[in-house]
Amino acid sequence: MLKEYKTLLSYGKSEVVIERSKFIGHATPVESEEEAVAFIEKIKTEYWNATHNVPAYMVGENNEIQRYSDDKEPSGTAGVPVLEVIKREDLKNVAVVVTRYFGGIKLGTGGLVRAYTRGAKIALEAAKIITKKLHKLVIVTTEYTISGKVQNEILQNGYLIKETKYDDAVHFYIYVGINFLERFEGQITEWTSGRCNLNFMGMEYLTEIDGKITVI
Repeated sequence: MLKEYKTLLSYGKSEVVIERSKFIGHATPVESEEEAVAFIEKIKTEYWNATHNVPAYMVGENNEIQRYSDDKEPSGTAGVPVLEVIKREDLKNVAVVVTRYFGGIKLGTGGLVRAYTRGAKIALEAAKIITKKLHKLVIVTTEYTISGKVQNEILQNGYLIKETKYDDAVHFYIYVGINFLERFEGQITEWTSGRCNLNFMGMEYLTEIDGKITVI
C-alpha cells in the first residue's frame, strides 16, 4: 500500500467561456474503472445536447489504467490535455469530463489544447485536491487514574482518537501515521510509565485537508 497519495475530496464543477464557447469542467474521485465509466456516462446523459463531452481518467495504485477520448474534437487536442492535467497534479483515482458548448468561433489546435487544459484545471480546483495518508489503528489500554493525562498527551501531540471505550480499564482507539508508529510507541510508554498495553489493528487511509488530518 502507498504511504500517501493525492486525489480529490468530492465531485466538483466549474465553467468558463472562451471565445463564446462554454467549457464546463467536472471532476470526481473514483475507486475503480467501473466508477469512472459510470461517472462519464452520467455526465454525457446530463449534458446530452453538448457539442463535446471529453473524458479522461486515471485509476490504480500505480496509475495502471489511463483512458481518454477526444469525443470528435481533432486528435490530440482534447482528451490528452485533460489527462495531462491529472498527471501533472500527480493524482490517483480521478475522473474528469470537460463539456463544451460550441459558440461559433473555431479555436484552432493550440486554442483547443489551452481551453481543455483550462476546463480540467477548474474542475480539479472545484473538486479540491487532498492527500490520503496511511494510518494504523492502535488500541492503547491503560488505567483510569492516568487516562486523563494520557488523553491530553495524545491530543497535544497531534494524534487522532477515533473512540474511547471503558470497562475495567480505558481503551483509546488512536490513528497513528504509518511513519510515526515507532515514535508513538516510545511516547505512549513514557506518558504511562509503561503502564499500558498496545494492540495494533488494521490500516486505513485518512484525509489531509489544508494540513489537517480528518476522518471522512
